[in-house]
Amino acid sequence: MITVHHLENSRSQRVLWLLEELGLTYTVKRYARDPRTMRAPPDLVAVHPLGKAPVITDDGAVIAETGAIVTYLTGKAGGTLVPHPGTEAHARYTYWLHYAEGSAMPPLLLKLVLSRLAPGSPRLLRPLVRRIADTVLRSFVDPDLRRHAAFWEAELAERPYVCGNDFTAADVMMRFPLEAFAARGTGTGPRVLAWLARIHARPAYRRALEAGGPYAYAGTGGSSSA
Repeated sequence: MITVHHLENSRSQRVLWLLEELGLTYTVKRYARDPRTMRAPPDLVAVHPLGKAPVITDDGAVIAETGAIVTYLTGKAGGTLVPHPGTEAHARYTYWLHYAEGSAMPPLLLKLVLSRLAPGSPRLLRPLVRRIADTVLRSFVDPDLRRHAAFWEAELAERPYVCGNDFTAADVMMRFPLEAFAARGTGTGPRVLAWLARIHARPAYRRALEAGGPYAYAGTGGSSSA
């Protein structure tokens, strides 16, 4: 039996969505974030040494990292939601599967971390820390995010989903960075918003929200509600 070790408001929500899309049977073990640090609880260390989500267990196997989990689950489902090997769509699929975490998430995480530096600093240092963080955001992080956003808009101008006309597991992977950008970033374009509306309208997406519990980005840019 597949068990999803699910952390609230995290990338593990994508795993629940994928499982619903694939029609695989699973159970969910929920974990709450530390209300002060917003980090995952120590209990996750008992599942995987890094103590991070997403993690799944299946018949004794422990699989971490969203991309690896997606590959494992789509293989378990017989290649469902994966374009046929050797096609242009499959080449795009491989790219987006890795791009989601390798390129899209780092600037989003930097923006999150830098935005929290000043409030978490000693009171006397906060003005200085805020100036440094704001400088890094303006000169590096925000321009990088705008570059990614323009890339997404251009790609989605050519096709309704990231790999082409068909929904794939690569769209599942891109869900979190685009939802996070729409929630925290600026300049979300109309094609990204249309893509978000399409995925939020999928029945499996709604079922995954019910399975996972509260999710801060549900409905971001689309028609769903939290």
